[in-house]
Amino acid sequence: MDALYGYRGFATVVDLTTGEYRRDPIPQDALRATVGGIGLGTWMLHRYGSPIVDHDGEILSDDNRKQLLDSALSPDNPLIFVTSPLVGTRLTTSSKFAVMTRSPLTGFIADGLSSSHLAVELKRACGDALVIAGRSEHPALLHIDTDGVPHIRNAGHLLGLSTLDTEATVKQELDDGGRRPVRVACIGPAGENLVRFASIANDGGRQAGRCGPGAVMGSKNLKAIAVRGNPDSDPPVAHPEDLRGYARDLSRRSLGAATAKYRELGTIANVSVFNRLGTLPTRNFQQSTFEDAEAVSGEALHQTKTTRSAHCANCTIGCEKIVTVGSKAQGTQKDGEVSARLEYESLFALGPLVGVGDPDAVIRAVRRCDELGLDTISAGGVIAWAMETAGRGLLPSLDLRDGADLAHAGLNFGDGAAVIQLLEDIGYRRGVLGNLLADGTRLAAERVGGGSGAWAMQVKGLEMPGYEPRSLKTLALGLATTPRGACHNRTSAYDADFSPEVDRLAVDGRRGKIAADSEDFAAALDSLIWCKFLRRAFGDFWEESAAVYRMVTGWDDFDAAELRRAAAQIADLKKRYNQRWGWRRSDDTLPDRALNEPLADGVAAGVGLTKEDLDRMIDDYYRARGWTTGGRVEPASIVL
Repeated sequence: MDALYGYRGFATVVDLTTGEYRRDPIPQDALRATVGGIGLGTWMLHRYGSPIVDHDGEILSDDNRKQLLDSALSPDNPLIFVTSPLVGTRLTTSSKFAVMTRSPLTGFIADGLSSSHLAVELKRACGDALVIAGRSEHPALLHIDTDGVPHIRNAGHLLGLSTLDTEATVKQELDDGGRRPVRVACIGPAGENLVRFASIANDGGRQAGRCGPGAVMGSKNLKAIAVRGNPDSDPPVAHPEDLRGYARDLSRRSLGAATAKYRELGTIANVSVFNRLGTLPTRNFQQSTFEDAEAVSGEALHQTKTTRSAHCANCTIGCEKIVTVGSKAQGTQKDGEVSARLEYESLFALGPLVGVGDPDAVIRAVRRCDELGLDTISAGGVIAWAMETAGRGLLPSLDLRDGADLAHAGLNFGDGAAVIQLLEDIGYRRGVLGNLLADGTRLAAERVGGGSGAWAMQVKGLEMPGYEPRSLKTLALGLATTPRGACHNRTSAYDADFSPEVDRLAVDGRRGKIAADSEDFAAALDSLIWCKFLRRAFGDFWEESAAVYRMVTGWDDFDAAELRRAAAQIADLKKRYNQRWGWRRSDDTLPDRALNEPLADGVAAGVGLTKEDLDRMIDDYYRARGWTTGGRVEPASIVL
């Protein structure tokens, strides 16, 4: 085999059932075709996680959907951590990893990204990927040290601990006083209790959150993973001097105007902007503006709360904002001091979406999600659905037998205390209502009935992010078609809507290609893996990224055209994976509310989106992808 640069050429595969492990080689053509990160992880899902019975073409009924979702919690569903060729190079924002599995929330592909020091240690200790299969007979801590040999330790004493306490305890137990600290990925109570949107936390509270990877980890009886690799295992890069020069230049550009928003206010700056544009989803998408937006805006939080910036490993931008409430300066010491990593999606989901305008309540709710190990977007989404359902008088029709649930039956938008209580109930599957909401909005609406699915704001089972699709038509298409469900991170279609390129309030025939191109762009970012906040610092993203890939790997004939082909191939691989688990054309859609109710307020009041318009855009998207008119990718076009 030719010498490898940038990659290690193998994956470490651990079977928790037997306690055995092996190192599987990864073919070089697969590495090159899928790049790394989410691309390589998708390829590995096909390799390690394809169904025993291929569901291709099967029409799924609501009756057997839950059975298929539950199968994602079986020992056969692998949990895969994937690095990239850029990890370890010290290029700015490159210390990231992907988490891949099949989602117990959607039944389809689940791909998440997280960042910081764990990425480097995973690559050193495990190679290009860590594949975890089976189920431990006891609560487990998977420990991989500098020799690269996995050890399964009993973690019974960690059960019930928050993510932050779990990480601190594991680090203390495995500290040898002389070497670098171990890096930890873990779940909280939500993952232990198989909440379908449980997250995996690492490095002090960063989350791989969407689609429920924490529930898959919990289903394997795996509480934590602790990794400390050997720096001598770092793979060489092919052209180190060229790479060092480029890294210095990119770091300089990362501190320019293209990232100023993220460095100064962070993504919480979006609250004011989105509110002004009428695209801030409020009270379960019933409104697109929030009367208390100013109170929870990034500007107000910087002025009234104790705020500091935080950086991921090897990041020059520092977009994270750590916001503290209950400090002595605010005169509320009796409530205790609470800090939370705050970004737009968490702020939206636990603020405007549930009608809460008290910033202290929002910050405390975000912090509690991180401790429990809950995806904030899905948590806010399912609580918003519950609030509207309660307001319509449907929740009391449930068999609510205990006092806590009966109290929740009258919960209202804007009740910050109820939000925090519901997060507790969801994280521990406590009571009838907590257990109901822990299954996510789609399954909850199917159980409650009464037409409540009409305001269940989800796509493919994944709750909607903080962008109003009726006033962002290109993104509406992206949200409908992305393989993991309603997701603003696997498409950058909103960039077109926020530019002069299109009329964001209208529909035209260009949107299919724009959405496909934006999805390919995101696939390339997520496979290399660059941080999306760096995207505007590139002069020509495709040319520069291909050049960096050449510097790292030594594959000197790799060019921008090949990178584009790889990104499109990744889209095909994701779609093919979903097809094998029962995808159907009707899964590419938006919630009934988005297709049947015009916006009620804001500058876009009266604007709507019809199913006919959405279907026309989806047809254009399929054509741009080269898929069939039914939206299917043919197996012959897939390289596995």
